[in-house]
Amino acid sequence: MLLGVLVLTGCATVSTCGPDERAGQTAHLFFGRNIGATPGVDEAAFQDFVARELAPRFPDGMTILDAEGRWSHRGVLMAEASKMVILAQEGAIDRAALAAVRAAYRTRFSQDAVLQSVSTVCLAY
Repeated sequence: MLLGVLVLTGCATVSTCGPDERAGQTAHLFFGRNIGATPGVDEAAFQDFVARELAPRFPDGMTILDAEGRWSHRGVLMAEASKMVILAQEGAIDRAALAAVRAAYRTRFSQDAVLQSVSTVCLAY
């Protein structure tokens, strides 16, 4: 009986993606553009970072958007010009490559953090 339950359980893990969709992942990366309390990562510097760090690790492409990050620091609302990079691909996104990109940005532009969000999705083209 237990074997029958295990076999049926295995069948229940069929993908929930539709017939024209493929299982994949998306990653959102949020890069602050201030260095300290002042603007410092201009468009040319960010595009150079994309060319040197992001594009070689994710050659299938990405979407890059201008954004504004907002958060509360000790009760004070802070705002910072940011870039949001969206990566989408079939299968799993390379977490080591994401970590390397985040580390490179933090080091190069003296950032405390780069926010990362990874989600499992259904993709259709």
